[in-house]
Amino acid sequence: MWPFSKKGVSGFSWSSTAEQVTHGIDASGFTAIVTGASSGIGVETTRVLALHGVHVIMAIRNIAAARDVKEAILKEIPSAKIDVMELDLSSMASVKKFASEFISSGLPLNILINNAGVMACPFMLSKDNIEQQFATNHLGHFLLTHLLLDTMKKTAHESNKEGRIVNVSSEAHKFAYSEGIRFDKINEQSSYNSWRAYGQSKLANILHANELAKRLKDDGVNIIANSLHPGAIVTNLYRHTSAINGIVNAVGRLVMKNAQQGAATTCYVALHPQVKGVSGEYFSDSNVCKTTSQGKDADLAKKLWDFSISLIEEK
Repeated sequence: MWPFSKKGVSGFSWSSTAEQVTHGIDASGFTAIVTGASSGIGVETTRVLALHGVHVIMAIRNIAAARDVKEAILKEIPSAKIDVMELDLSSMASVKKFASEFISSGLPLNILINNAGVMACPFMLSKDNIEQQFATNHLGHFLLTHLLLDTMKKTAHESNKEGRIVNVSSEAHKFAYSEGIRFDKINEQSSYNSWRAYGQSKLANILHANELAKRLKDDGVNIIANSLHPGAIVTNLYRHTSAINGIVNAVGRLVMKNAQQGAATTCYVALHPQVKGVSGEYFSDSNVCKTTSQGKDADLAKKLWDFSISLIEEK
């Protein structure tokens, strides 16, 4: 048997596709926001959610690209409900503008998928003078979630349906800096390592979901929060690392997931009944998976939460 097809407890495996893990699920009446929905697994996540009746808000920087994706999906699924809204996660002003416009629309919000990200980019600062990977992958999503949480709570209460927050992390969290999150060195260029900084931001995605899950449970709110590893996927995320990008293009399709497989765990965690009531977990290949000890460090998660709050309140 092809080793990647071995099924886990959920009944799904490395090779399962997003359509397979959501087969037969009716999500009509649900509204979801998907960040980074105009490329890679964000496109497939949007398509599959729409296929199951979800009203999807594509939250993206490149409006033109998103409209092309929307048109392509509508050709395949004429009944799809998709809207496009501009969002630059590296800019707190943009996140605040997006959240304000979404809240003003009066739409409910059942599912928030924090999917967008940048990988291993050269050192640079965001518009808010925060290291780009930490700013985009973690802080932008932290602020977005923070601003939309009341809307999600209201939706969960009024609809009596469980809300779901999904943070797309990565196994790269295992390669974060030794201290996990470098609170006092976030912007230090001299010791910056593009891959460790990426790992740091992905560890932050996990810790964010864990602390959020704890707080939601303590408040008795019907919303779950989880993180996941989508798998090694052939996408444009590797564009900042030319050597790896070359390898990915040459042999990636033999040993890496395609977009349909890469979006599977996201769609599983967002829609599947098996995940009902499961919160503060880390998933891989559509199954609950173990993270590093840092990924389960409650004190580190609390410290990151407080640190993130301080950063978003400064701006």
